[in-house]
Parts: sequence; structure tokens; C-alpha cells
Amino acid sequence: MRASVSALGASTPRTLTPAAAPLPALQDAFWGDVDRAHPTLLSLQPTPPALRRGGPPYHLVQRLEEGGDTFTSCYLRTQHRRGQCEGTSYKEGEPVNRSSLRKIAVIGNYPPRQCGIATFTADLVGALGELHGPEAVFAVAMNDTPEGYAYPPVVRFELPQGDLSHYARTADFLNLQDVDVVNVQHEFGIFGGESGSHLLTLLRDLKAPVVTTLHTVLEHPTPQQRLVIEELAALSERLVVMSEKGRAFLGSVYGIPETHVDLIPHGIPDVPFTDPTFYKDRFGVEDRTVLLTFGLLSPNKGLEHAIRALPRIVERHPDVLYLIVGATHPHLKRKNGESYRLSLQRLARTLGVEHHVVFYDRFVALDELLAFIGAADVYLTPYVNREQIVSGTLAYALGAGKAVISTPYWYAEELLAEGRGRLTPFADPDALAENVLAVLDNAPERNAMRKRAYLYGREMIWPAVAARYTEVFGRARERSTSASQVALPKPLGARPPEFPPLDLRHLERLSDDTGILQHAVHAVPNYNEGYTTDDNARALIAGVMLEAYDELSERVRRLTPRYLAFLHHAFDPATRRFRNFMAYDRTWLEPVGSEDAHGRALWALGTVLGSSQDRSLRGVAGALFERALPGTLEFTSPRAWAFTLLGVASYLERFAGDRSAQGVQEALAGRLVKLYRDNASPAWPWFEPLLSYCNAKLPHALITTGQQLAQRELLEIGLQSLDWLMQEQKPNGHFSWIGCNGFYPRGGVRATFDQQPVEAHAMVSACLAAHAATGDARFLKEARCAFEWFLGENDLGLPLFDPTTGGCFDGLQPDRVNQNQGAESTLAFLLSLLELRRSSLPPTLAAPNRLTQLDADPAPPAVIAD
Repeated sequence: MRASVSALGASTPRTLTPAAAPLPALQDAFWGDVDRAHPTLLSLQPTPPALRRGGPPYHLVQRLEEGGDTFTSCYLRTQHRRGQCEGTSYKEGEPVNRSSLRKIAVIGNYPPRQCGIATFTADLVGALGELHGPEAVFAVAMNDTPEGYAYPPVVRFELPQGDLSHYARTADFLNLQDVDVVNVQHEFGIFGGESGSHLLTLLRDLKAPVVTTLHTVLEHPTPQQRLVIEELAALSERLVVMSEKGRAFLGSVYGIPETHVDLIPHGIPDVPFTDPTFYKDRFGVEDRTVLLTFGLLSPNKGLEHAIRALPRIVERHPDVLYLIVGATHPHLKRKNGESYRLSLQRLARTLGVEHHVVFYDRFVALDELLAFIGAADVYLTPYVNREQIVSGTLAYALGAGKAVISTPYWYAEELLAEGRGRLTPFADPDALAENVLAVLDNAPERNAMRKRAYLYGREMIWPAVAARYTEVFGRARERSTSASQVALPKPLGARPPEFPPLDLRHLERLSDDTGILQHAVHAVPNYNEGYTTDDNARALIAGVMLEAYDELSERVRRLTPRYLAFLHHAFDPATRRFRNFMAYDRTWLEPVGSEDAHGRALWALGTVLGSSQDRSLRGVAGALFERALPGTLEFTSPRAWAFTLLGVASYLERFAGDRSAQGVQEALAGRLVKLYRDNASPAWPWFEPLLSYCNAKLPHALITTGQQLAQRELLEIGLQSLDWLMQEQKPNGHFSWIGCNGFYPRGGVRATFDQQPVEAHAMVSACLAAHAATGDARFLKEARCAFEWFLGENDLGLPLFDPTTGGCFDGLQPDRVNQNQGAESTLAFLLSLLELRRSSLPPTLAAPNRLTQLDADPAPPAVIAD
């Protein structure tokens, strides 16, 4: 039967049948008195205006009677609600002290963004606004898309999650607002950087005390996640968790003292204890027994196990209807579409229960959600992961007094203890069916379970939670030593570097269904010049690096497969070589491409295999990489060796046991070392008797390979040659690349022009590799100096990056910039920007100094889930 939703939330819920005896008339009572006198108290609700005759307001009190089928009620006058949260007790007769908190900022996701943290943040902001006044609370919203969202006015500031420079700007904004306390809603995935480390940049610069609410506490964190949580704890005056398990993990896993942690339950709406029949009328399912699961759909919800349990349930209760309410998780939908939902629908049809399952494919508003919960006889959470520390959907269902059946993930074990629900084994449809039948067949047990759940949930209503947060905020302010003054931003030297925004407009303009076009006339694609494997390899590397930016994911997923498809088409199985130049009509202009193009293709393929999260990309890249790699042993181009070594190093980060790749790596690195020994001298410590193009790629390859293999000689040659190259190309305090009109022969005249953007990118990459290998901040400074060449720190003082198009000019000529904006130059700028952004992680996540570890026994590599 199809559910009707047109009348959701249209009128007041129908309550249970009243008992004959009223509650005693209690006048001028405090909430604590009522609670102690009536332990089966159900709700406290504002009364109609007719009863408001001045003085403290009257409230409606409901109390559940024995058996769970009737209630008694009366109106009474109360002066305030006594705090019911753990560890909280306010003096009776006195309101919550909120005068000391003038301005509260809450950082997190926010509606209309669709996720549980957005809902939580909005509910907390609303509850704090009710307590302190709406002008005292505002939100800072995390954006996962470039365009952001249509936020309500309470959102005062937006923060693009992948842009590190905006975190410092957000700290400046909050400092200038002179906020009293900042509450962070923390989940690793909503902040940029590795394991959400960009957040640390913001918190380091804040002057106000910080209270961080942890929505995830991992028992087995990665080293990076552990570092983030440990520094997050050090930067926060208080940490808030929502379960005892979370508090225990903070102590046992992260070494955070219990005195630094507060337990505040997940907030829930304040709803009355109601009969499901009322809401069933609204849906047109009054003759059905309703099972419900709600929330954003994803495979970890285990809904397939609930559907597999339905045949047994329906056999005994043919009126059962299972409502699955919620849209597919936006991130899952962007990646896999509706494949999970469709698989559930196919399963229901296969099992013959398609008439007993309703999918409501929407992200529902609160009033709709409460109506769905109200209609449920039994609420199910058949989740498949034990390591879930909190669940807002479970909290909502328990707080509404539902009979809950759940798998024993951590939060469910805690919340449903003492008979507040039933636990069923993971991934066991038969056991789930038995539990559902046991609840449906035993009305007294079901009603007692509902009563225990509802009474427990009274401690979790948002007004009580807001009061508890207020107490924690007050304690955080007492511990904070910050002066009460408006703080200026930090000096430039104490701030992380600011970079231009990621702008993909020109990359998209140059890309078509074939791949990326080689050249442009000004900023207009030049079809006459066609395509190259060189540029599509560079674009593929950029596409993999852009996967780290969720806000760009839709655009990147459209582009990256095209670049890989070009490489796939460029590879000739007969010769096992890549072709390079292709005309606009998709005809190849040569039977075999250059060795450099082949090496660049392997560099890109290795990057896909080592770093991409896209399985389909890795599948195609793996086959190409395996067939194309052996041929490089026949190459004579040092740059082709270097490009190949970079690709192999990335590949071996994920597939360290590949002996064939290791053999190629050792052979090509050995050739570069021999080349250096044959040509280097004290005055010319270089691999060749000529400085030509992509020069810094040679030391870059040896530094990266030496670090990976822990071979001192490779590192020393790479660092020594890079140092000399920097000196040769920085005669006047800024970089001046070897010009392509003559290059620089040993003992000859150095060509000054034309200077190519690809040289700047090569230097940025090499310096960042040196910094990663040594920890020497000098190399990081030089990498930024090389990048500033794009921005005008060059021989002509002219910028090459064009912010009006997102492209980069093709080179620096003796008197001007080349006005064309081709693929090579634009990708050189984009790759430099991406690499520098990646390098600007907080210091706690910086790579160790491998030079000091080369003689130590190597530690086993970390296991990274695919």
C-alpha cells in the first residue's frame, strides 16, 4: 500500500486513553519536585494561552500508568526545568545562568546540507538560541561544494572544507567577532586535509576557548587520525562525547584524561508519548503493523538483512509494512548513484515482499520525520559495523518511546541497555525476524520497552542538552586565560601561506570528449594543434590529486576518465609504446611517441595506482602500467627515466611487494647515479653537460626513490644537485629559469628566455620532495618561492596566472608574457598549486626526517584499507 504524506504534521497527536484519576494538583512546583514525586512522568508541555494568567507559566504534565496503556494528566505551574543531564544540577528556583555568555559560535555542517551532523548542528544552535537568545548564537558552516548552500541567516560565515587558507580567515573572523566560546562539531570527513587536519590551523589561531564535540571516536585510528585527535584535545578546553564508550576510548586509546571530557547525550526533539495509530491515519496505513528505518541510505545500514527477515515476519503478521525513509547519502550517490537502493528493491521483489516494503526517497524535514517515527510500531537499525559510537536516528526513535530492535553496535549496546530495546546479531536475518516476532507477539513487553525508552530519553531532550552545553561552555571559559579583547590577525610570518583558489575553468575549457587539447590561442582552445599524451598524462595526475577536494568531485569525475582513456588509446600493444601526437580528427601523427611521453604516461599511471580512490581508474591503469613498464629499460632519455621513477615510487606506495617494479626502480635509479658520476664535477654537480628542460625532475626522482628505498647515496646526489640547480637559477633573489632558446651548456652562455612554466612546476615538486625527505624548512621556502614565479616574482615582475580565466600564460619572453594559455602551462600551475596545498598540512602531520632514519631497522609499512 502506498503511504500518503500530504497531511503529515497537520494536527496535534492523539494521546493514549486517559485514566480516571487525575494527578494531584501541584502548584508552584519545581521540575525536580515533579520528577521525584512522579518517576513515571512522560512530558512537560506549555499550556494553551487561556491558562496563562501571569506569573510562572502552567505546563501540561503526563504520567504513564501501570501497563503502559493509560496516562493521567494535569496542569501545574513550574518556575523552571531542573537540569536532568549527567553531572548537572541547578539550584531550584533559579534559572540557568547565561549572562556570562554573550556570543557563541558553532562550527559544523548546516542544513540545507543533508547529513546527520548538519541536523545536529542546527538543532543545537536552535536550542542554545532558545536558552540564550537568538542573537547570542551563530553558525559557521562547512561547504563541500564550491557553490555552497542557501543557508538561513543564523549562518554567519561559510568555510570551504578543502581550502586551507580559509581556515585562517575563519579564525580571523571569529576573533574579530569576540566570541565567548567556539563549539566545533567534529567528524574527520567534514574538514579538509589528511584526516581533517586543516581544522587544526583554525583552532591554533583562535583566541576564544574551544569546546569540541566528537561525533566519532575510533578505537583503532590511523597514525594521522591519532595525531589529529591528540592535537584537537590539546587545543580544546573541553571535549564532549555522547557515549560512555567514547569517553573510555579517549582515555585508553588516546591518553586523554577523563577530567578533560564531558558526556552529554545526543539531543532529541521533545515529543509526547503517543499512540502510533494517529500517525498511521495520516499515512493511510492504519490497518498495518509498521516497521521503520530512517536515515541516509548507505550499505553500512544493513537494510538488506532486514528485507531478508521480512518473509518470516510476514508469514505470521501479513499486515506488516516496512518503511525505509531517507535519501541515499549524497557522497555515495555522487560516486555510485542509486545502486544500493536499487539492489534493495530487487531483493524485495526476489523474496516476494515487494508489497510489504515502502521506500520514501527523500531527506525529510523534522516534522515529517517525527510523523514517520510516530507511525512506527517497531524501529529497526540493522547496521553492520560494530564501531559506531553514536547514532542520531537511534536516539530519536528511543526518545519517542519506540520499541527498538538493533544490531549490537557500540551506541546501541549502551542506549538500549536495561530493557530499553532488543539487540540482534549482525548480518543475521533469521535472528532479526525472531526478535521482531517476539516484540510484535508480546504487547505487554513491547509497551514496557517503550515506556523505559521514553523515560530514559527525557534526559536527552534539546532544552536539557543545551543547558548541559551551557555549563560546559562556562567551565571552558573559566579555564581559558585569553584576555577579553578583540584580537588582530597573526602577523604574516606566523600564518600559513595563502594560495590562489583552485580554479578549473580553463582546464575544463581545454578538455573535450577526447582529452585535453594541447594549445590555445589566448584562452581559446586551438583545435589545429590537437592533443598529446604528455598533456593528458599531466591532466590525469591533476585529476587524481583533485580527488581530495569533495567540493570539486562532480567536475573531476567527468574529466579524469577522459584523460585515462586517452592514454589507453595512445598505447600500442604491438610496439608496447605510447604514441604522443594526435590530430583533432583523432588520427595519430606518429607510430611511436617520444621516450619522455612514455615516461610521463607511466608517471600518471603510477599516480593513479598509488593514490586514486577510484577502482575503475585503477583497474585500467594497472593493465597499462604492467605492459608499458618493462620497455623503459631500453630507454636512453634521463628525463624518461626520472618520470618513470616517479610513477614507480607512487605505485610501490600501494603495491610494495611487486618485484618487477622494484627491479625497474633499482635499474633506472642506478643509471641516473652513473650519469651523475660520469658528468659531475665540483663546479658542475649535474647529470649532463647541459641544463635543458624539466631539469629539477632529475634530482626529484633520486630524492623520492632514495627516500622510499632508504638509500643514502641516492638522497645525497639528489639533494646536492638540487641545491646547485637552485643557486644557478636564482641569481637575483627570485627564480629565473633556464631559457629554452639555447639552454645552458657547461662553460657556455646561459639562455635567459623564454622561461617555461613547466620549469617552475619541476622546481616546486623537487623542493617539496626534499622537504619531505629531510624536514629542512629551507626547501619548503624555496618551493613557495618557485611558485611565486607564477604570481609575478620573476624577471619581468609580471604574473603568469590569469585569474580571469583560471589558466596560465605559456611563458615569459624578453619583454612580455606569451598570451596563449595552453595545457602544459595551465597544468604546470595547477599541479604546483595542488602540491603546495598538500604540503601545507599542520606540522604534526609532516613526514619524518628520513635522513636520520636510514641506518635504523625499517618499520613494517602501515596497512591501509582499500
